[in-house]
Amino acid sequence: MRAQESGLIGDKPEAAIDATGLESQHTSRYYFARSGKKQSARLWTKLTVVCHTASHFFTSATVSTGPSNDGPQFAPALKKAAWLVRWDRVLGDAAFDSEPNQRLCREELGIRSTVIPLNKRAQGRKWPKTKYRRQMKRRFHRRKYGQRWQAESAFSRHKRLLGSALRGRSEASRERECYLRVLTHNVMLLAAVLCR
Repeated sequence: MRAQESGLIGDKPEAAIDATGLESQHTSRYYFARSGKKQSARLWTKLTVVCHTASHFFTSATVSTGPSNDGPQFAPALKKAAWLVRWDRVLGDAAFDSEPNQRLCREELGIRSTVIPLNKRAQGRKWPKTKYRRQMKRRFHRRKYGQRWQAESAFSRHKRLLGSALRGRSEASRERECYLRVLTHNVMLLAAVLCR
């Protein structure tokens, strides 16, 4: 991959998975609040990415309609990202803490470490029943987890440069636009490295 060849992604890479919402029209939320109009959830497009924490390079993306649970996007996004990069560690928030997600990373994709806080699911149980969730409860790397915010920084950078609203009118065109935005984001990062 060009990002690795250029030195943008080095040895033992660390990934953060997260999602952000993109407006499906240029009318701001402030306008909706002031005018008393309701903003339809159908117009909210969700972009889920796997981001390299050191460079903010997006190694995979999935597009869905929100608001919705982030969890189902974990497996497709991580599988795509693992085609390109052999990840050492994956960071994610509590929406991604399910045992199948942990097992996918460790057993199927060969990722050495996951740092995903437990979602207690209001059951009041002190210890989870499953293997990887118990490990996460026993030895959660709080300092490493702090790097998950790099995904938020990458989204902030992305929206500053490319805006937070989509132009497409149909779901299909908005999905294409999201993938083009991800590609543009990555090309800008690569160009900055190659032009040094």
